Amino acid sequence: MPEPELRARAAEAPPAPPFVPSADGFDVIAEIKRRAPGRDAPGRGGDKSGDIDLPERLADAYAGAGAVAVSVLTEPLAFGGDLEDLARASRRLAGASRPVPTMRKDFVVDPYQVIEARAAGAGGVLLIAELLDADDARRLLDAAAAMNLWVLVEAFGDGGVARAAAIVDRAGSHGVSALLGVNVRDLRTLHVDAGRLVRAAEQLPPGIPAVAESGLREPADVAAAARLGYRFALIGRALTASVDPGGRLAELIRAGRRARQEAA
Repeated sequence: MPEPELRARAAEAPPAPPFVPSADGFDVIAEIKRRAPGRDAPGRGGDKSGDIDLPERLADAYAGAGAVAVSVLTEPLAFGGDLEDLARASRRLAGASRPVPTMRKDFVVDPYQVIEARAAGAGGVLLIAELLDADDARRLLDAAAAMNLWVLVEAFGDGGVARAAAIVDRAGSHGVSALLGVNVRDLRTLHVDAGRLVRAAEQLPPGIPAVAESGLREPADVAAAARLGYRFALIGRALTASVDPGGRLAELIRAGRRARQEAA
């Protein structure tokens, strides 16, 4: 739709629930996604494209288990997502007994997509540092500030932390709250390099809350990330593939918090 109409819709959208980390030192951003490239591709058993009630069902499970936020994949080609999934999850979580914000996860490269996220009810948006030059980052942060959204700035590769940290620093000057994410999955090969969390931890700037992303499936994985200093984990497949996503999420949150407490 024309951008003025989209902006009007965003302005009319109810405010998103605030992003409020717990006092326990560790939280999980739980993910809603219908499929992923590779093992979740159609015909491999992980495709949930036809699961009509998926956004609401997972939103209920995640809110009940204590997710700090819910990431919703909206990219349609590789991930089978849709903005309607984000809108439905946002409505459900805003009305939960403990309201939880949503975050749009997509290949966001244009301010229009940021406005779309707010119009769909999101409280945050993912920005992939590798896709953005300085001007791109500025325009997207301006849009996030105008829409009152927080951002998760994601780093790929061992050399990506400094680039993502620079965008996080710039976010503060735009009045935008920001997290720094370290994704251990290679976007091109889909290979998971668990050692990247260790290497990146040594580069994380003090004072910037960091998010461990991808490849975290077991309580031991989450505990290891928490001991490295990651304040959050973004977890998708371990939850969406579980017969009890809420119970699984609660288990992973406990593991992370226990590890942080033991390391303190």
